Order: sequence, then structure tokens, then C-alpha cells
Amino acid sequence: MAVLDRAATRRIGILAGLLFLACVPLSNWMIQHVGACAPDGPCVLPVAPGLAAPSGVITVGVALVLRDLLQRCCGTLWAVLAILLGAAFSLLLAPPMLALASCVAFLLSELVDFAIYTPLQRRRLVLAVIAAAIAGTVVDSFVFLTIAFHSLDFMAGQVVGKLWAVLVSLPLVRLMRRVAPTDPLPHA
Repeated sequence: MAVLDRAATRRIGILAGLLFLACVPLSNWMIQHVGACAPDGPCVLPVAPGLAAPSGVITVGVALVLRDLLQRCCGTLWAVLAILLGAAFSLLLAPPMLALASCVAFLLSELVDFAIYTPLQRRRLVLAVIAAAIAGTVVDSFVFLTIAFHSLDFMAGQVVGKLWAVLVSLPLVRLMRRVAPTDPLPHA
């Protein structure tokens, strides 16, 4: 498979960044409308036998991988800007009862993902994505559930649901490792 030129790599990165940012309102919409919805709680989906999670869990797992892809294609500055913009979207677009939880969880989990992914991705891209996603998933789940619902009842389901989304995304990561060189635009 051929290596992409810088312009094509940047276009893929920008698309990943736009999809990353789209995950924020989609996640907030899903948590209120998709799955089994409790009157005073989130809408939940089954993620494994006996485990359920708030339905926005799927988009959060995908967002972690999309942010990594943006960084690989466009550089660290773009990734940091997307994290900050995503946190602002989360604060502005989430329903009032979830706004703070969504914003803080998003910001912290993406920064943890960024901190783990950045040094590892040059040598071991798939490992970097998996390790960063696991850490980001745990942080996001803990912070969101603690602030939004004052309960960790859905913690296991949140982690499992997000990891399913990460696993589904791995073929994309493997493809990008082949077509996009490491750090094509390191800090641009």
C-alpha cells in the first residue's frame, strides 16, 4: 500500500477531527434518546451479558481513536486544539444536568489519552492507541459517572462499551500505520 502525500494525510486528519468533534453532540443526544431510558437517568444500552452503559459510551470510544488519528495526520497542535474545542462543545451542547460532567470527563480523558498516545505512537501505534484508549476510557467513565450521577453503577459497562468501540476502530488504525508516515506534520 502506498504512503499518502502530505495533502491527502492532512485531509484524512481534518476529516478525523471533524468526526471527533461530531462525537460530542452525538454522545449527548444518544444519552437522552437511544436505548432503554429511565425517567430520571440516562438511556442505556447493553454492552455485554449483564452489563449496560449510558448509550453515549459508543461515541466516546470512537472519539478517543479519532483524536489519535487527527494527531497522527495533522500533528500535536491540532490534537490539543481539538481537545479544547471538544470540551467547549461538551459544555455548551450537553443538557444542563450533564454539561459539567460531560465537559470535565471529556477534557480529562482526552488529555490522558493524548499524554499516553503521544510518546508511544512513533514506535508502537496499535499499542499506543489501545493503551491510551484504556486509560482515557477509565478516566472518562469515572469522572462522568461521578459528576453526572454520583454513582459508579455503570462503570464496568462504560469501560466495556468504550473498549468495544475502540476494538472496532483498530482496523482503521492499522490502515493508517501503513499509509500515513509517523509524524508527517509533527507540530503543524
